[in-house]
Parts: sequence; structure tokens; C-alpha cells
Amino acid sequence: MCGIAGQFNFKTNQPVERETIERMADTITHRGPDDSGIHVDGGLGLGFRRLSIIDLSSAGHQPMCDPDQRAWIIFNGEIYNFRELRKELLELGHSFKGGSDTEVILHGYLEWGDSILNRLNGMFGLAIWDVSKRRLIVARDPMGIKPVYYHVSNGSLLFGSEIRPILAVLPTKPNVDPVAFNLFLRYRYTPAPYTIHEGIKKLAPGEALYVENGNLKRRRYYDFTPKRFSPPLTDDEAKERLLQLYKDAMERHLVSDVPVGLLLSGGVDSGMLLSLMNLYGKNWPTFTVGYGSSFKDDELDDAAETAKLLGSNHHTVHIDRKRFESELPRIVSILEEPIASSSIVPMYFVSERARQDVTVALIGQGPDELFGGYNRHLGVAHGEKWRRLPSFVRSAAGAAISALPRQETLKRGIQSLDQSDRLARYRDVFSLMPGSQVDALFQDGLVSRDPGQVVLDCWSELEPQMEHLDELGGFQMLEIRSSLPDELLMYADKLSMTHSLELRVPFLDREVVEFSQQLDASMKVRGRQRKWLHKEVCGSYLPREIVNRKKRGFAVNVVDDWFKSEEQGKHADFLGDSKSLIFNYLDHSEVGKLRKAHESGRQDNHKLLFSLIVMEEWMRYMKIGN
Repeated sequence: MCGIAGQFNFKTNQPVERETIERMADTITHRGPDDSGIHVDGGLGLGFRRLSIIDLSSAGHQPMCDPDQRAWIIFNGEIYNFRELRKELLELGHSFKGGSDTEVILHGYLEWGDSILNRLNGMFGLAIWDVSKRRLIVARDPMGIKPVYYHVSNGSLLFGSEIRPILAVLPTKPNVDPVAFNLFLRYRYTPAPYTIHEGIKKLAPGEALYVENGNLKRRRYYDFTPKRFSPPLTDDEAKERLLQLYKDAMERHLVSDVPVGLLLSGGVDSGMLLSLMNLYGKNWPTFTVGYGSSFKDDELDDAAETAKLLGSNHHTVHIDRKRFESELPRIVSILEEPIASSSIVPMYFVSERARQDVTVALIGQGPDELFGGYNRHLGVAHGEKWRRLPSFVRSAAGAAISALPRQETLKRGIQSLDQSDRLARYRDVFSLMPGSQVDALFQDGLVSRDPGQVVLDCWSELEPQMEHLDELGGFQMLEIRSSLPDELLMYADKLSMTHSLELRVPFLDREVVEFSQQLDASMKVRGRQRKWLHKEVCGSYLPREIVNRKKRGFAVNVVDDWFKSEEQGKHADFLGDSKSLIFNYLDHSEVGKLRKAHESGRQDNHKLLFSLIVMEEWMRYMKIGN
């Protein structure tokens, strides 16, 4: 796991200064403390920081070129099928200096050209420089596990694994993009290609930049279009195939020349990972984090019980409200762009603890999005039944639900189901509150474009890939392409790599994801049973008390508890102070109404209120408006 950065003056070919690339790479030393490298070729400069995981020798040094210097590569990530690709390339006459996956990608490009990207099963952000063609490719992996940011101005491309390398060389600090700010308040993250920084964008999963002959094009190279299994799989066939895919993925994800552990949340997903890890070794180090007795939904006990049942070497991290509040500003600064999940704080601390013992840690993200693990999946899966009801029944039920105190998720879900347009339904399910209410928080005339339409435009290019998918499958495609990579995976990457810890996500192995996308909704949601197939498979390896545990995550509801307490803490003061930086963009009185509705118990606005706090912390860190 590493960090990449670079500059390409593709219009003018003005020489890149080596010092510029060094400055960019120095901002991401935490991503690669073991080694560094620079390559400059006229108007092209590549910078690299290395965290050694596979092939610890100098043969893995980057930027890397082939013996004839036909192409150069910088690569952040892990390719899990590199051994199979290496064998194929050897049979085609290629020779290798070392055993790294980086060298396999490089030779794969020389053999297969751009199509190498679609042959890779893994996580990556990479850049390939074709010397003879004077052509640069910058790409993000199909599942979006690794981020790639970029900025284009005056015929010059800047890019990096993080935003820091770009900010290091821009002549002025970017402004806040009001449209992106609005999208952040709707979703708690900013969907690709947007970031909160005006002019700085990020690649979506499976996208690449192709820069050649003075032109830059962004296009999706990964265009997998799921089709239903024909004939449909029986339950037993689906279970057998998924279990084998899990085993194969685990075997690939355990390949490492450094110590490996597991972030153990106490639920079924990470419990299944530990059970699969036990097929290849014993007494794995596991790590969990929680708030202990100060939070009723804490999972420390659940994780400890799983560790005992499955025989891991378990370690726990305890945090409390004081530590949460004191460390939040620093954690927000690490994220670079605001992400308002309360899990960011525990993720930071459990990664810090894990790095004391291991360099690689597995994490159980993915099954909720792949197999329907959230409450919203019930509504999406059964939405057609609702739309078939007589209009007077829907109107009466909708009015009754709207009158309920709190229950904002349910209200939003019911409202979204009445949307006739598929993507508009999905957009409204994702949003924390109706778009018109988010819009009302902003000062008049500030947001120049309709954010609701902006996000539909971003998603519309995925519609052809939804052609054969049912309602739930289409929604999950957007989760896999948007909320999962640009929220959950984004903060997991930033908060682990700040400690030089590599996180791996076995459930997002490409073969697992593509299999899940070809299943119909009945394999995922049955009645009110969520993640049906996944839990059936886990039940063959885990005790039922683990499989049937209540979903908790890393204490994700802790902020709601604190907002409802009498002492709301110092961060809540941001929302009452008209001098807070967010009010350079937002209407103070409208935010006040939002807060009062929450405190009175009429509405549950804790997610949006926390988003405002995170945004204020980010603005203070960036000195926006100061």
C-alpha cells in the first residue's frame, strides 16, 4: 500500500520541476514511510511513497519501468490475482526482476494495453506513462477501494492518492463548491466526481483519465453489466457458490510478507472473516473499539465473545465522549473532505491500535451493500407492492407516517417510493432529508445548479448497466458505485493510512461483487429477513448467536444519544453561533429551526446536525472564510 502523485503538462509540455513532484510526494509520507521515488520526463512527473507489503526487496521500488523503458508505473494498492497474471505473462515470454504485483501490471500493460485494467482483481489507484506515445493513464479500481483525486487547469493535470499533493502546488487555496456542500448535507459525503474543493475532483470507481495529444478524457473502463443467472440458481447452489467465492477471496487477501490482523466489529460480517481466516492459520490478532458502559449499543462485549469463540488474540480500544470531541478536529483534517459518519472517530483509534501489531488488517465492509443489510433495503425491495396499492390507501398511510415524531428514515422512504422515475427514487432514499429542505438551509442565490439534478446526471451513465436488474439490484449498484466507495471506503482508507496501516476488504473481491449483482432480490431480502443468502452461508461457519446478533457497527448511533442528552457538548455550540464559518453559506435561522425540531423530539435530525459540525470543523481546519 502506497501513495501516488504526479503532474502532466499535457498542453504545453512545459518541463515539470523535480522539486514540485518531491513536494507533492512529501505530503503523503504517512501512506508510504518505507521508500520513495521520483521520475521526471519533460512535461511529466511521477512521485511515489511506498509501504512495503509484498516483495519487500528493492525490486518493488517505484516509479517502475520495464527493461527497455517503454513504460513507467506508479501504483497504490494490491492486486490479488497477480500470480495468475504473472504466470500467463511468463508463458507469453515476459521476464520479471522481482515478485511484486506492480511489475505484473506494467508487463500486462505492455502485452494487453488498456485492457489490463479490466483484468485486475484488486484495489488500486495507479498511473501508467507510455513513453513512445507520450500518453498517461490514471485509474481507480472498479470497487473504488482506493481514491484518486485530480485537478485540471491551463492544460496541466495534477493527481494524487489524496488531495494534499494537489493543494501543495496550487497557487491559491480552492473555494468551497456550494453544489458539493449541498450534496454533502444530503448524503454525508460528496459523490464522485465532486469534492468539496472547487476545481478538485475524484475519479469514480472503475474510471480512468486518458491523456494524449494535448487532450484529456475521463471515461469508465469498467462496464460490467450484471445479468440474471439462467437458469436461476437454487438456494443450495447459491450458498455453495458464495461460500467458495468467500474462501477463494480470503486466500487471496491473506497474501502478505508482513503481519496481518482483523478489525473485529462483533457482528456477523467480521465474524465470518475471522472464521475464514482460521482456515489458513490460528490465533489471528483482532482489534475492536467501543465506548463501553457510556453507550448502550456498544459492541465491545460482542466482539470479545466472538474472539473467544473463534480463538483470536484479541485487543480492545476504549474511547469516550471527551476523547471523541477532543480528537474530532484532527480526524476531520485527515479526511481532507468532510465525511459525516460518527464511525470516523472509532475507525481512527482502532486503526492506530492495530498498527502497533500488524501492517495489514482485514475489514468486513461490503455485505450490507451487496446483500441488503440496511433497513432501507426492505423498503426498496418491497416498494413495488406499495406502488400497487390504491392511491387513497397510500395517501392515508403516508399522512399517518408523516405525523409520527422522529422516524425521518421511514418518512423519507415512504415519500421516495411514490417517485415514478427509478433514479429519482434512489436519490431520495439516499438523502438524509428532502432536497427542498436541504436547499432551504442555504443563503439565497448561492447554489447555482439544482443539486438533485446534478446527482441524477452523475448516476445516469450507470442506467445501461441496470438494464437487467430488479429494483433492489439497481439501488445496490448505486451503493457499490457511490455511497460505499465515496463514504465508507474513503474514510477507511484515509484513517488507516494515516497510521501506515493497509486495510483489505475481502467481501469486495471483484468475483464476490459480480456474483452478488447477478442475484435477484429474493436471494438478499426474504420477507423482513435482510442479507438472507450471506447469513445462510455464514451460518454454516458461525454459531447462530453471532449470525443473529443485532447490527451495531463501530458504535454508529453514539452521536444521536449525545444530541438527545441535556449536555450536548462544545460542538453543538457551533450551530448556535452566528459567527461560525458555515454561516457564510447557510441561513442561521433555518439551521436554528432544524436544531429546535430535533431537540423537541419532533424530528430526528442528528445526522444532519453532525454533518454541520463536521463541516464547521473542516472549514476551521482549512481556514475557509477566516
